[in-house]
Amino acid sequence: MIPQRVTLITLGTRDLGRARRFYGDLGWRPASEQEGISFYQLHGMVLGLFGLDALAEDQGRPGAELGTGAVTLAQNFATEAEVDAAYEAALSAGGTALKAPEKVFWGGYSGYWADPDGHVWEVAMNPYWPLSADGSLTLPEAG
Repeated sequence: MIPQRVTLITLGTRDLGRARRFYGDLGWRPASEQEGISFYQLHGMVLGLFGLDALAEDQGRPGAELGTGAVTLAQNFATEAEVDAAYEAALSAGGTALKAPEKVFWGGYSGYWADPDGHVWEVAMNPYWPLSADGSLTLPEAG
């Protein structure tokens, strides 16, 4: 059996220096940087930035064409104002607007932006998923 958890998300990047600058402009600081890779400590997990060619080789698929966009990374916030602020911060850092935050059909508020490599991020406020004081999310029990 495999435990139900994610401990590391690695984003492949065409230009690691540009990606480091972008996430730095968001206020993120690497916990570890080595030649060709950066690691950012998140709440309970790590985000890695890794060159696309090196990532393909690490996967045992040298020369493979790795894509983006089929996965969405998300950050939930407690208020619509926090969503708006995060969205604007991402655009100010060089992110690409995909969908401005707006009220959505499921009763929340969300928008989408992409980092310089096209990795899609959602910023959202879900009134049905309250956040802990530290910003972590635990789904409410069904019932």
